[in-house]
Amino acid sequence: MAAAVDCFAQKGFYGTTTHEIAEWVGISQPYLYRLYPNKEALFAAAVDHVSAVMNETLVAHSPASGGSGPTPEAALDAARGAYAALVADRNILRFLMHANCAVGEPLVAQAVRRCYAKQVDTVRQLLGDDEAVRRWFGAGMLDNVVAVLGLADTDEPWAHVLTAR
Repeated sequence: MAAAVDCFAQKGFYGTTTHEIAEWVGISQPYLYRLYPNKEALFAAAVDHVSAVMNETLVAHSPASGGSGPTPEAALDAARGAYAALVADRNILRFLMHANCAVGEPLVAQAVRRCYAKQVDTVRQLLGDDEAVRRWFGAGMLDNVVAVLGLADTDEPWAHVLTAR
């Protein structure tokens, strides 16, 4: 599944062929189709895989797993730090961005919705309320833009605004 994520991260759902994925993994395309009935099902399975990895990462790095619990800001910082560590793997970040763009495909849309639903549940458990969930998602979307554009290394006034430097 990690190989599929890596392939789809490069060219997205529409630009990646099942032949490329099979070749990347070192299996035949007919065998790939024995595992998944079509590219859409494979992509949806990749979304489910990344969703599970995201949840595991957030929960594992939560300061709420013991003691009296962190302050809301400490919990948000911990969640953002865990997410930043996860998307330091640019293939995961690019894959997630491509997944949002491929929701015109019904199975992909269902998988992306499941992913967001799971993230909302997890983040609500970690941060406590709906407003905190919205702040986390807003901050996460900004973090995605900063990461994918490499703004931490961009010495421009507008980049400083977005990176809070």
